[in-house]
Amino acid sequence: MFRHDSFKHKKLEPEQARVKRNVPTVPEKLYTKCDGCRKMILNSDLKGNLSVCPVCGKHFRISARDRIALVADRGSFTEWDAELTTIDVLEFPGYKEKLESSQLNSGEKEAAITGQARIYSMPCAICAMEPSFMMGSMGAVVGEKVSRLFERATEARLPVVIFTVSGGARMHEGIISLMQMAKTSGAVKRHSDAGLLYIAVLTDPTTGGVTASFAMEADIILAEPDALIGFAGPRVIEQTIRQKLSPGFQHAEFLLEKGFIDMIVPRGELKKTIGQILALHGGSV
Repeated sequence: MFRHDSFKHKKLEPEQARVKRNVPTVPEKLYTKCDGCRKMILNSDLKGNLSVCPVCGKHFRISARDRIALVADRGSFTEWDAELTTIDVLEFPGYKEKLESSQLNSGEKEAAITGQARIYSMPCAICAMEPSFMMGSMGAVVGEKVSRLFERATEARLPVVIFTVSGGARMHEGIISLMQMAKTSGAVKRHSDAGLLYIAVLTDPTTGGVTASFAMEADIILAEPDALIGFAGPRVIEQTIRQKLSPGFQHAEFLLEKGFIDMIVPRGELKKTIGQILALHGGSV
């Protein structure tokens, strides 16, 4: 017997849905969309090109350990102060959770990796900041690690190489984070007074209290192409002065033109350039 509700729970599938269902999809994590040229780049191609877009040359952010591996001689890096971790002294709401999340996402205990390495067989003290750990923000531990880096370098008479990437001082630690600006600057000054070389490589972004302290106190300041470098961000400045900023304001090319940095160096040429500078200041390649 035929029943009128035989098709009650069956709906005809629209033609568009049937076609869409059969469209092949791109597997996740196979491609990355470049923010510069908007092209889809194979992750394998991006990694093989040092995380630089092969189409437009945009420099993607990379981890602190990848930074060190990029310039240090293979197997020469020895880490310092790896055991230092942050304590939530002010009991800032949500800070412990953010620290735990950052440690999980980055695989690091804090936002700076420090140690000793060799570049073309020349010894140096080296530091790289970790963008995936609260955007490399500087709290008590980052300030302590950077200060100890300079103190040990001064004692051992080593040049210092630092790769900066930071959103600035870490507001979750209040005045304690701001104190790190003076603390690190004092360590840089003592290293300088000893007649030793300090090279800073500014990467995207280098802002806030890090820019206002050790990032801009180097003897020689290099930067990666198109890196955002400044104290306050562009939006904050525009809202404060109520004026539109010049195109490219606070980017590496603008700062080079105005004399704030010494040289823009593509990522693939950093080791060679740093090696040449070290050699000119007492090392030998």
